[in-house]
This record gives sequence, C-alpha cells and structure tokens, in this order.
Amino acid sequence: MLNSNEILQTLRMIDQNKLDVRTITMGISLLECAPGPVDGLYDRVYDRITRQAEDLVPTGEAIEREFGIPIVNKRISITPAALICAGADPVKLAQTLDRAAKAVGVNFLGGFSALVHKAMTRADERLIRAIPEALATTDVVCSSVNVGTTKAGLNMDAVKLMGQVIKEAAQRTADSDGGACAKLVVFANAVEDNPFMAGAFHGVGEGDAAINVGVSGPGVVKAALEECRGEPFDVVAETIKRTAFKITRVGQLVAQEASRRLNVPFGIVDLSLAPTPTMGDSVAHILEEMGLEVTGTHGTTAALALLNDAVKKGGVMASSHVGGLSGAFIPVSEDIGMINAANRGTLTLEKLEAMTCVCSVGLDMIAIPGDTPAETISAIIADEAAIGMINQKTTAVRIIPAPGKGVGDQVVFGGLLGEAPIIPVHKESSKAFIDRGGRIPAPIHTISTGPSAILGRLLSTTR
Repeated sequence: MLNSNEILQTLRMIDQNKLDVRTITMGISLLECAPGPVDGLYDRVYDRITRQAEDLVPTGEAIEREFGIPIVNKRISITPAALICAGADPVKLAQTLDRAAKAVGVNFLGGFSALVHKAMTRADERLIRAIPEALATTDVVCSSVNVGTTKAGLNMDAVKLMGQVIKEAAQRTADSDGGACAKLVVFANAVEDNPFMAGAFHGVGEGDAAINVGVSGPGVVKAALEECRGEPFDVVAETIKRTAFKITRVGQLVAQEASRRLNVPFGIVDLSLAPTPTMGDSVAHILEEMGLEVTGTHGTTAALALLNDAVKKGGVMASSHVGGLSGAFIPVSEDIGMINAANRGTLTLEKLEAMTCVCSVGLDMIAIPGDTPAETISAIIADEAAIGMINQKTTAVRIIPAPGKGVGDQVVFGGLLGEAPIIPVHKESSKAFIDRGGRIPAPIHTISTGPSAILGRLLSTTR
C-alpha cells in the first residue's frame, strides 16, 4: 500500500525529474486481414486499425489528466507487414497504415517490418525493397527488419540488402538530413512486445490486441544518484534498483488503467531509460554522475553495464509483466549528454559498439557521412548483429548516412529525435566481405548437440 511519502516522491519525480510515460502502445494483430481479395486488403487493414484503436488517444489523454502523469506518445504496433502483404503493393499498404494512424491520432505506427533472420520469402524481399519509398512517402510509419537470431545465425543476404535500403532511404529524404533512416531499425534477436519506436511490431505469438507501456526516467535516476556521491558501487546499484522499482510501478499503474478502460489485455511494461535531447533527461549524465568526466572515456562500458542490470532488477521486483527491451537506451541524437560527448570526440563508433554489448539495444540514432558506401553500412550492421547473436541479446542499428554532409557537420531532426554531429567511419572497404552473402552460422551453445552432449556420447561409446 502506498504511503504519503511514496506519493510525494512520485510527484517530485514527475515535477522535477522529468519522469514520464514515454508511450502507451496498442499492439494490433492484422492476421485476420490477410484472407480475401488482395484489392480489399487496404480497406480491411484501415478498418481494423481505426476500429480497434479509435479510443486509444482519448483514453491516454484522460489518464494523463486524472493521474497527473505525462504520457508523451500514443502509438500503434501491428503484425509484421510482410506477413500479410503477399501479392499487395507494400508502398500502398504503408500509405494506408499512415492514413489509419493519422485518423486515430497516434504519434507513430510501427510494424512495416519483415523477419528474415534465416531466409527471405518473395513477400519479405518486396517489402524490404519498398522501405525507402514507403518511409519517404509517409509521416508516422516506422519500419524494422530482423536479420539474425542466436538460434538461426545471421542472414548476410539480408544484411547486404539493408545497407542498400538505408542508403536509398537517406537519399530519398535528403532534404531532412536522411530523416527516413530515423524511422528504420535493423535488429538481431528482435523482441515481439517492444513498445518503443522505431522497432515496435506486434508479434505472431501475441493475441488480437495488447496494451504495452514504455516508461522513461533518466532524470529520476540521476537525481537519485546525486544523493549518494562518493558511495561504493554496491550503494549505487541498490539506489538505481530502488528507483527503477518506483518508475516501473508508475508504468504498471498506467498500463493497467489503460487496459481496463480500453478492454484490451495488458501486455508488458518496458522500463527502458529512454532519453530526450532536453537537459536533465540524459542517460549519459547518469554515467557521468557515477564519476566519469565524460561519457565515452574509459569506464563507460562498466558504468553502463551496472546501470542496465540494476534497472532490470528493480523492474522485475515491481511487476511480473516486465518485457520489451527494459534497460538503458543510448540513442546519440536523442541524448544531450551523448551529443556533447560525440562533439568532444570521446564517443566514437567503436566505443558505442562496445557499449552495445551491455545496454538495451545497440547503435542508435548515429549520423555518419553521406558518402559512406552501402557495404560499409552493411558491415556495421553485421558487427552489431554478431554481438547480439553471440551474447543472446537484442541488438539493433539505426544509422543515418546524411546526404551531402561529412564529419564535423550536424544533422537536425527536431523533437524527440534531436540532433547529432556526424561521426567518422573507417574508410577501408568491407565490400568483398559483404558480397559473400549466405549465412553466418549460429553459435555452438545454441545447438542441442553442443560440446557437453557430444562428450557424453563419446564417453558412453567407450564404456
């Protein structure tokens, strides 16, 4: 039961430390739309979304007013579009999704997606090749492609294709510094219940609909750590854990209330610390509060590992419905501390890659020179996907090759997407590596006949 002190603490977190519910995301299955004439698919999809989500935004706004908790975004995630658009025009489908999202008033719709971690169907490939035009001709549609898993390995044909797709998407939106790429994520080990964009989709293992909530609170965690300066890391971890507990309880309250009012099952609370470009809402500043002069210097990966783990531990104590990505995001353009570190040169692509081994996702909202070859982008994706595959974690790449810009220039997206300096990539070519194609096999520990099983069989035959 809440006491008055806990209520006052929560109010202080909201008022002073920028605690917010980043998103209420309604997942909607579109599998029922697939059967029937292809020409009617677009109408069936539009009707399904607008009917299911018609009360999402008003309900979110009502909860905001009544509970005093800011809810920044209301969003929709759908069944990966490649699963329902065989024979249909993927671009027309994306435009239909855009119209439906605008009709119900949501900020983003995710799920223009394909799952090709082992191989691509013709429908998958058609959708992937349509991504640049789809994102360039829509406003709120987001796209993702899963190119690898720990159990399947990495689909290097898909990795190669995604380098080309990202390059083309940037060129088609050159007037916005390649803004389409900010709505496109390439995953390894994608999760099915992620409420955060641009990587959200409603998984095939989900029901007809679900309510997922994403909570954010980097400012709250930083404020808590300010109270224990100079204390050992045991105290730091415990402080973060207790703070994450409180943040998660707020998210669960909102999720349960939205679920009840919309009559849609409650899915998960994702307690990821998702920063914004606003001062006081930075994951980088949390790391610096632990004692780093600037994010990116030596010790950054260790600090991030502690933060990510403590956030997860605090969350699972607070709710049995913790899911999604839950941990700490490090999107460069969306975090004022990361932006400053990149400007100082301490936060490089290589350092960010090391940090992705221990954070929630991966290389996120990173601007690179516009003349970067597609094969280099594919190689960056391959590196990041390999980290996810080997370490049995979700990793992702959301990278923007800014047309006409180079190292030292800035890209500006505005809003939650922020701005960022363009950071260098290696000039040496990875073309021959990427051109090989095929599949990088899954690591040995995922195979049922692993070393211990093989050894056991050998021993049994020698007795």
